[in-house]
Amino acid sequence: MATIFHKFSNEKKAFFNPEDVIDCNPDFPELCVSTFSEKIINKFTSFNNVEVIGQLFSANGNIPIYQITYKNTRIAFFLSRVGAPACVAGIEEVIAMGAKKLVLFGSCGILNEETTRGKMIVPTAAIRDEGTSYHYVEAADEILADENSIKTLVHCLKKCGYPYVKGKTWTTDAIYRETKSLIQDRKAEGCIAVEMECAAALAVTQFRKLPFIQFLFGADNLDNSQWEPRDLMDYGLSGAEKYMALAFECVLAL
Repeated sequence: MATIFHKFSNEKKAFFNPEDVIDCNPDFPELCVSTFSEKIINKFTSFNNVEVIGQLFSANGNIPIYQITYKNTRIAFFLSRVGAPACVAGIEEVIAMGAKKLVLFGSCGILNEETTRGKMIVPTAAIRDEGTSYHYVEAADEILADENSIKTLVHCLKKCGYPYVKGKTWTTDAIYRETKSLIQDRKAEGCIAVEMECAAALAVTQFRKLPFIQFLFGADNLDNSQWEPRDLMDYGLSGAEKYMALAFECVLAL
């Protein structure tokens, strides 16, 4: 596998590219927000000032792209698919449509309960335990979040009055292989959360030079002797307004 992940291609053009399958829309909003929670998306699509402005197509079915007006500014928003490859494909395609700035948010597993309890999580770096990021950024154990994006996110968190914590996250492809020994290893490396997309999202947006912010909210807890699902299956619905308001403020500030 080292011959795959460590043989990085610097070519900017692939054999086929997002713009080969996606039509650029000159009227597409420059600001874009995405989340992994269908429940949150459905809550906001019920608002009167929301309209469908596009589609993402796949064999799994189509994903509508919506537009909302927030503080007199048009913002696109859409559902990201779970998992690094599908998430990144969606990001690539909205960039090809015309998005210029992106905020992505979703739930995560808690690896440090004491540090994260009741707080929004600001990823400062992600351990690259997935495959997608290696096709956008040269091989390394971790990828760093952009410092200006971190500062912007923290500013918006303070503005909204939300408590937060900064720290490293563990991006993994295999949710059912988060073994006790691996969890301990990641905690020893400073990870406070675990999820499936952050490293890849950072990589693709850095490769495409797209201003990008990601924030996380805790769902299930892995910092215990037994797994605690907590409100994992709520998919963030109980905090929908809080998360979307923060996302809108962040994308305006990028």
